[in-house]
Amino acid sequence: MIQLDSNHAWLHGVRHCPSPHCDARPEGMAIELLVIHGISLPPGEFGGPYIDQLFTHTLNPQAHPYFADIIHLCVSAHLLIRRAGEVTQYVSFQQRAWHAGVSCFAGKSRCNDFSIGIELEGGDNIPYTEIQYQRLAEVIKLLQVAWPNLTEERIVGHNEIAPGRKTDPGPAFEWSRLRQLMV
Repeated sequence: MIQLDSNHAWLHGVRHCPSPHCDARPEGMAIELLVIHGISLPPGEFGGPYIDQLFTHTLNPQAHPYFADIIHLCVSAHLLIRRAGEVTQYVSFQQRAWHAGVSCFAGKSRCNDFSIGIELEGGDNIPYTEIQYQRLAEVIKLLQVAWPNLTEERIVGHNEIAPGRKTDPGPAFEWSRLRQLMV
């Protein structure tokens, strides 16, 4: 059973793999946005250690030709939900994960400052798994208890805060399925 600790920082009942790609949120900045992403490394392939390695800056550029293009990135997310439903937390919710990049929501830029980023192992045009939707809904419900302002309108895809630059979680992500599970 997944639970949020009393400091609203770390989930219990999930795997922890701390990332160095994070820092303090700006003073007094409230969490008011949840961003859903999609990721696979190499693109279109699932499983393996590569997402952990990317987020912990230990990715070997010789492991796959694609990695030479991304080795310089300093990125992370708060959580990853794998295809089989395993949840990994990389960054405390109290810290700023580096997931959104150049972004804007409701006229407010720098979404990393006020958001939580959740990666789903998948691809824009590859259907996500039922267990991923279930885990995502479970986690969102916990986060909404801690941050009630994370309403349905404040749960968005990466594509919505970085249009033209990002497309994830993509057309394969079923927003209606997530909403059904949130009821």
